[in-house]
Amino acid sequence: MSVEPGGRPVLTLPEVSTVTTLRQRNRALVLKHVILAQETTRAAIAKDSGLSTASAANLVADLLTAGLVEERGSVSSRGGRPITLIGPRAESAITIGADIGERGVAVEMFDLAMNRIDQEFRGGAKEEEPERIGADLQEALVALRDRNAGRWPTLLGIGLGLPGMVETDADGRQTLYAQSLGWPPVPVASLCDAGTIPVLAENGAKMQARAESWFGSARGADHAVIALLGRGVGLGIVTGGQLLYGAHSSAGEWGHMVIERGGRECRCGNRGCVEAYIGSDAMLAEWKAAGGVFEGTGWRAMGQLIGAAHEGDPAAARIVEEVVDCLGAALGGLVNLTNPERVVVGGWVGLRLMESLGERIAEAIRRHSLSRPGGQFTLRVATFGGASVTTGSALLPLEALIAADPMSEKALR
Repeated sequence: MSVEPGGRPVLTLPEVSTVTTLRQRNRALVLKHVILAQETTRAAIAKDSGLSTASAANLVADLLTAGLVEERGSVSSRGGRPITLIGPRAESAITIGADIGERGVAVEMFDLAMNRIDQEFRGGAKEEEPERIGADLQEALVALRDRNAGRWPTLLGIGLGLPGMVETDADGRQTLYAQSLGWPPVPVASLCDAGTIPVLAENGAKMQARAESWFGSARGADHAVIALLGRGVGLGIVTGGQLLYGAHSSAGEWGHMVIERGGRECRCGNRGCVEAYIGSDAMLAEWKAAGGVFEGTGWRAMGQLIGAAHEGDPAAARIVEEVVDCLGAALGGLVNLTNPERVVVGGWVGLRLMESLGERIAEAIRRHSLSRPGGQFTLRVATFGGASVTTGSALLPLEALIAADPMSEKALR
């Protein structure tokens, strides 16, 4: 394993002949095309990958032999022989993604076609320390392994979406820095030690952005910002078709961008951060201080706040209006800064807001951005909802397979 300049771990190919390396990279390109398309043809692979038809056919043959893709019948052509469809061989491998927060974990298992085949949850309503979170994760993994013992040997790896910045050192060791939670630096290995099974971790908002870029509302966009709104607030930035990492993988810490000097106190210790205005705890605390009564601190409570605003409750209406304006200002600044073609809003708070306030949010973003870039984006709600982080995390081991030679014994385990 090596580390990209942005701090992201990658599997690297050995130094071999140029011809062999090129063939490996082209196989990886074809495999990713097939997984993204779900069903495709050799001709479409050649066109999308910039390969000759003969080269595409040979590479598909390699992947068929390896059992990573399969033929799925055919469709008629114009006057010629039927065209065979190619798709990922779902049962050939599994991958696991975990959404890890301070209150517990959600762990999901996917096949090679990224169909969800099992899931497990641990934790509850109370905040937990890293040691307990690690125990929750281990219990969830054991439960999945026991229910899927026959498929467990095909596990590609475990991806973790974490609530903070994840840095990777030159030796591939990863560390979580969760300042907002008051945690000390946490070695990722202490949260998940899976023996010989690869474990890869990244910030949860980046994992949502990966899922939305592969299969969701940011798919096909070379430039996008994908916001995750929950108790915390995060962001993934896609530029030139690539997820932005920065020098040490902390790019996208938008939740702690100051939008009001000397403003509300934030969990990170600063004042006036985006999260201090549009994070769920901040919104609900403001409503409670104004006399609002609600159940819990999650999905239902946020729905009650928005519902009360729609029904004319003055305090709720004021708070929701402030939230829309703050979100518009924060995203409007990003529109000016990054000139995205798409702005995607996700996370459970984001989904609640977009249900009935999408048009108002779009108007607020444009009001707070320059007219030219403000007229060049479309606003979309995230496709994956609450499963976005687990889905994106499960793509980490899959990307490692694709980045390595898909035909190697090490990649196929």
